[in-house]
Order: sequence, then C-alpha cells, then structure tokens
Amino acid sequence: MSEDQDFIQFITRIKRKTDIDLSQYKEAQMKRRLTTLRMKHGYSTFAAYGEALESSRALMNEFLDRMTINVSEFWRNPGRWEVLMNTFLPKMIQHSAKPKIWSAACSTGEEPYTLAMILSELGVLEKSMLLATDLDNGVLAKAQEGVYLERSLRDVPAKCRKQYFSESEGAFHVSDKLKKAVTFRQQNLLHDKFDSGFDLIVCRNVMIYFTEEAKHSLYHKFSAALRPGGLLFVGSTEQIFSPAQYGFETADTFFYRRV
Repeated sequence: MSEDQDFIQFITRIKRKTDIDLSQYKEAQMKRRLTTLRMKHGYSTFAAYGEALESSRALMNEFLDRMTINVSEFWRNPGRWEVLMNTFLPKMIQHSAKPKIWSAACSTGEEPYTLAMILSELGVLEKSMLLATDLDNGVLAKAQEGVYLERSLRDVPAKCRKQYFSESEGAFHVSDKLKKAVTFRQQNLLHDKFDSGFDLIVCRNVMIYFTEEAKHSLYHKFSAALRPGGLLFVGSTEQIFSPAQYGFETADTFFYRRV
C-alpha cells in the first residue's frame, strides 16, 4: 500500500470511529503532525497506528490533542478585544437583555474567560449566556479547572488581573465568578449542528487549519447560528473575503455582522 493510500484509509477509519473528518483539514499540515505522532510510538504505518488508537484511550486522547491546535492566551490581540468591549458589546446590550455568546473552539478557556471578564466589567455577566465548546475533552477539562501560567496573562489589563485571578504557587486561578458564568461543552464544528440565536460568536485562529471547502461550510453555519445583526469575531489571520456570500457585512477589522 502506498503512503497516500495508507493515510486516506486512516482518514476513513477515524471518521467512522469518531465523526472527525480529517479530509477537511489542510492535508500537508495534518499529515505532518500525525506522522510525527505515529512515529513517536513506533508505528510504521497509519494502518497500525489506527488499530492502536481503537484499543487505547490514552493514545486516542493524545491524538485528539495533537490534531487540535491548543495555543491560546487571555486578551489575544488586545486592540480587537477593546473594540468589542468599547464599541460592539455596549450596543448589543442595549438591544439584547440577555446576550447569548459562543466561544467556538475555545481551547483551554482563555477566550471565554476573557469574554466573561468583559461582560463582568460591563455589568451584564449574570444576565448573559456564555457557551464555550471544543472538540478536545482534555482541553475542556483544563478550561474548567481554570489554572494558568503567568505567560497566558501577559495581555490582561492590570485591573482585571487583580480582580479575576488569584496567585498560588506560581499559578494563576480564575475566579469562581467567571468559572460559574461559562458553560463548557464538547463539540465537533465540522460535524455537529449549531444552536441558533447568538448575539456574538467568537471563533479565532482555528479556521486557518481547515480546507477552503470546510471554511465555506462553517461560515454558512455560523451565519445561520447568529441572529440578524449578530457578530462573528475571527482571528487576525482569518479575514473573510466576499462576506456577503455568507450573509455577512464587514463591521470592523475581523468583525462581521449578519445582515
């Protein structure tokens, strides 16, 4: 069997087992990452590695962690969060008594906790519905624990750092107020149905790993999940070209409004 056939059959096997469609990720990046992981454990083919995954929960968890990109920090690209806090959310609060917000592909929780801090500063955290989802149960467990190293907090405003974190033995713990405000849930963006009626969806620095076809499908799904006038907030490398085809208009840099 050729290397290409070996990987194609692995993709089919993983989709059947987990509903994760690796064909919708950029192949070169994904294949390189998983080849490194496979060889680390001494499997010469993806066929052998696939068999091992099906019989070992530890290997499967490691696989899920490797195929998802878990790099995050609080207030990443602070200028964009300031626009959200100072411009968009105050207007949203005027029109929505109970803001419904979703942090999609939330990784280890820095993004939804940033949202929770902002909502708290605006005085509407208790009224808000804040959902955070990710494919990887491992990172969701870390997010729910809410313990971070100092490097993750480097962009957190001093006031928020003092108010929403406590330090213990070199680690920083998110306040219970923020933890109680976020509902964490496992979700496969490429496979699962989305809830609807969101005022804001934040999905940043994830789309760059998907194929153009997968992105196209996801932008349509995000648009349908937003209420008219709702916002999609994407990452600094994820500008949407021709947003009108998805029912969006550009609201600001990296913010798109459903029309």
